[in-house]
Amino acid sequence: MKESRFSSVSLRSRMVAASAVLAVLVIGVFVAMILALSALQTATKQEAQSKEVTTSALNLMTLVLDVETGVRGYVITGKEPFLKPYLDARQQLPRSLNEFEKLASREPRQQSAAHGLTTAIRLYLTEYAENVVLFTDLGAARSSPAETEGKQRIDDIRMRFKHFRATENALAARRERSAEAKSRHAIELGVTGLAGTAALMLLFGFYLASSIARPVRNAAAGASRLASGELSLRLKHGGPGEVGELTRGFNQMAERLESARSELEEQNAQLRESERLKSDLVNTVSHELRTPLAGVLGFTKLLLTRDFDSETRRHYLGIVDAQARRLSELIDDFLDVRRIEEGRFERAQDLLDVGALLQEEAQLYSAQSPKHKLAVTLPEGPLPVMGNPDRLRQVIGNLLSNAIKYSPQGGIVELTAEAHDGAVRVEVRDEGIGIPMLQQPQIFTKFFRGDAAASGIPGTGLGLAVSRDIVESHGGRIGFTSAEGEGATFFIELPSGNGGDGRLQGDSARQS
Repeated sequence: MKESRFSSVSLRSRMVAASAVLAVLVIGVFVAMILALSALQTATKQEAQSKEVTTSALNLMTLVLDVETGVRGYVITGKEPFLKPYLDARQQLPRSLNEFEKLASREPRQQSAAHGLTTAIRLYLTEYAENVVLFTDLGAARSSPAETEGKQRIDDIRMRFKHFRATENALAARRERSAEAKSRHAIELGVTGLAGTAALMLLFGFYLASSIARPVRNAAAGASRLASGELSLRLKHGGPGEVGELTRGFNQMAERLESARSELEEQNAQLRESERLKSDLVNTVSHELRTPLAGVLGFTKLLLTRDFDSETRRHYLGIVDAQARRLSELIDDFLDVRRIEEGRFERAQDLLDVGALLQEEAQLYSAQSPKHKLAVTLPEGPLPVMGNPDRLRQVIGNLLSNAIKYSPQGGIVELTAEAHDGAVRVEVRDEGIGIPMLQQPQIFTKFFRGDAAASGIPGTGLGLAVSRDIVESHGGRIGFTSAEGEGATFFIELPSGNGGDGRLQGDSARQS
């Protein structure tokens, strides 16, 4: 789907898109470099801020040391000149503390440490230094615990200051490394982007040349081959929008031409088959209908023009009746073929006993030829199937009639049936002339009779074709096994009926 959408994009759109991609790539490289330089500038600024914070902290620590020096000198000597460092530092400390806190507040990771340092300094001033100076002014004696407390407070302030400076130095070093990495990354990105831009321009030029020249050349060569009659030729899909449309148009044209030729060939084949069937039908009708019609006309004329005794008249009328029935059967075969081809044949959904039906047909055909013996083998119980009894009689009758006709020397015709695996199988076996191997694939073809016509065996070549359609319409199948000179065995298999609660058709006949 994605490839199809991409192929529909025009050349102009592709060129515009490629130019836009190149422009975006160049702009992206410059933007990345600007951002890297900006990051470097930011890191430099942060480094400067770190230096300001460090300087402010050093200044603050100097003032604290001045306070300590002034207090210690004043306590030891009791002379006011030694108190001057304390007084000067005491005056500058508020501003220095505020400035330090303001600078340190820019870095959230140092804000807590800065606050702790300034708090310790303020507590040192208010809780210790001022009280020591006041007691000295009052002439109080110097005490060892006071000195110890002062030393502890100064040591704590120094420790906090040391920790603050160490953290600030680590942050500054990290910022410096980050700035260097970003600067290096900006240089690498710029070089890579410029190289990629150049490569992309070369690839796009090569792509345009190959995506236009090759498909057009293939289309020209394909047109020549198509004109020479190679209608199965198809071009490979590809190329930008206009070239892709040319390829698709070429393939559609080739498909229509090939389809039109196939339709013409199929129509010609159907016409040839129709002509052949018409010719076979005319030959069959002219040959098969002539004999019974001649008999009907001849004996009818005799009966009309001459007087015969009652026994002769009955004999002639029997011949006329038999030939008329033969004509009726031939016409029924033609109508069945037409009805099945038009899809107007519908089988009845009656539950019937195939065994009873086989007995009826066997009794009917047992007297057809004195040279043949009909042997029937059926199981004890019924053989139920769902179907049309008249149509199934027609199938069994066709198979029995063929077994007798194609056994001109006589012999045994076996009729057997059994139920197995949810189906009823019926077999008709003869000892006749058999079916040659080359003719077996055409046995169920309409009007095909093989060597039967030359052998003088009557028939239309429709019986097996009609039988196959009837059996298949019942959901079954029909087939045979045969070898030339060794007889043939035809079989049909029908789905077994469910039994139902109703009475099977043919029960009375079976019982009789």
